[in-house]
Amino acid sequence: MAMGSIGDTLWDVVICGTGLQQSLLALSLSRSSKNILHIDPNDYYGGAEAAFSLQETESWVDRLATEDKGLFRSASITKPDVAGLSFPRAYSLALAPQLIHARSELLSQLVSSRAYRQVEFLAVGSFYIFKTPLDPEQQPSLVRIPSTREDVFSTTAISAKAKRGLMKFLKFVLDYDSPDQRDVWKYFADKSLMDFLQEHFKMDAELKTYIITLTLSLDGRISTEDGLFIIHRHLTSMGHFGPGFAALYPKWGGISEIAQVACRAGAVGGAVYMLGAGIKSMATAADEIELELTSGDKVKTKLLVRGDDSVGDEPIISRLVAVVGSPLKSLFEPTIEGAPTPCVAVVALPAGSLTTSGEANTYPVYVFAHSSGTGECPNGQTSALTITTSDILIVLSSIKPFCIIHNMLGAKANWKSIGVIYLSTMATSNSKEILSRALESFLSAVDHNQVPQCLYQLYYEQAAGVKQSRLDGLTLDLPGPSLSLSMDDSLLQHVREAWKKVVGDTVDDAEYMVFTDREPVDDDDYE
Repeated sequence: MAMGSIGDTLWDVVICGTGLQQSLLALSLSRSSKNILHIDPNDYYGGAEAAFSLQETESWVDRLATEDKGLFRSASITKPDVAGLSFPRAYSLALAPQLIHARSELLSQLVSSRAYRQVEFLAVGSFYIFKTPLDPEQQPSLVRIPSTREDVFSTTAISAKAKRGLMKFLKFVLDYDSPDQRDVWKYFADKSLMDFLQEHFKMDAELKTYIITLTLSLDGRISTEDGLFIIHRHLTSMGHFGPGFAALYPKWGGISEIAQVACRAGAVGGAVYMLGAGIKSMATAADEIELELTSGDKVKTKLLVRGDDSVGDEPIISRLVAVVGSPLKSLFEPTIEGAPTPCVAVVALPAGSLTTSGEANTYPVYVFAHSSGTGECPNGQTSALTITTSDILIVLSSIKPFCIIHNMLGAKANWKSIGVIYLSTMATSNSKEILSRALESFLSAVDHNQVPQCLYQLYYEQAAGVKQSRLDGLTLDLPGPSLSLSMDDSLLQHVREAWKKVVGDTVDDAEYMVFTDREPVDDDDYE
């Protein structure tokens, strides 16, 4: 459809915003033959889940200083006076660096919609705990969390008694939702998982910290019901798409990449896209809405779907994104034979493990360390070390789960000398100082001999959005993005409901996100 005709068309739906939910809605409608106009007041895709180059990051921070950007605030950039950064567009810093568990419904929908073919997924490797030494003369360390039967047996980080307790818990979690097991935990359903672990498994503080870390709970106070669900998902995701990992991360910017792939599918299906075009005003008639866009265009639509960027009731989180002059290679080693080389590692600095201005941190700090294999920072050249390495491409099959490893770089390559680190914690009066301290502590634990230099830092705070969608006449507001550090599948139901609102009752629910390839594709090409 020609751009000049947008005012002459009665659109079936105007989608405002290109965040994950709006973009998945566009994907779901891409085979519907509906007239779809997809706009975004920003000049970039992704909304609150966008990924920015360094230049785009600086523009975003400048806009936050002068405009109300809803869920974000207090953004600042720090550039230490050291060399090492590449050109600005060599970076892609994600605002929402969420992990996606292999059992996530999002992956199932990407497979059934055939959109998975356009996304490169990377393995998320080990989860670690930061340990402060009892002796101040010693160095801090990172201890890998055992989360499989084999891990528990092989680890030397916990005692034999603790191993037995952990094995008992892992066995329980795998069957936690059965009637017999529900009777064990239902009294604690809304109570702290910490209390349940103490009451029924007699775990010591260290082992409980291991378990809570697997939930990625930002405040460490997750309920028993929610915690058991998340740990069950983690355990059952392990090995689902290949050995040695339970979660995936989309290359080139995380969730932002999925949003862009979904938008491209919408465009192929005939949707019209306009970046830098927001809604200036709107007037509602009996069966349509007339919108005046900031581009000057006037359009009419049967339904308007937009993201709700108003602040919800949940606490705010603080984030720090750092580019460091180190490959952090010790974090990205396969743990079992046949496993792909991971590009993401997770580290938790527990509550009480950091001290700033004489006070210990109240909440845990989570560190997501990304190698340059994620595409979020350039491949650096180092003369100190040359080894064999490869990037990992995990292909999801609609027939059976499997992963395929492609050597993208050739057999011989220099270790990449740059990594990106994402740190998150609950916002407090000194959370910026806590995150800076966490970054220093983490880097010193990774390399005792030569602490990696920090080349660039972005700090910002993000509020949670509202949790429910809201229909007001012909306007449907989708809930805000989740602050969860892993993909929150509950958001997908709101997208499905919006799809149903557009297509009506004449379309079978079973057709949702189920498409055939537009062109013949031989799955043998991916083997």
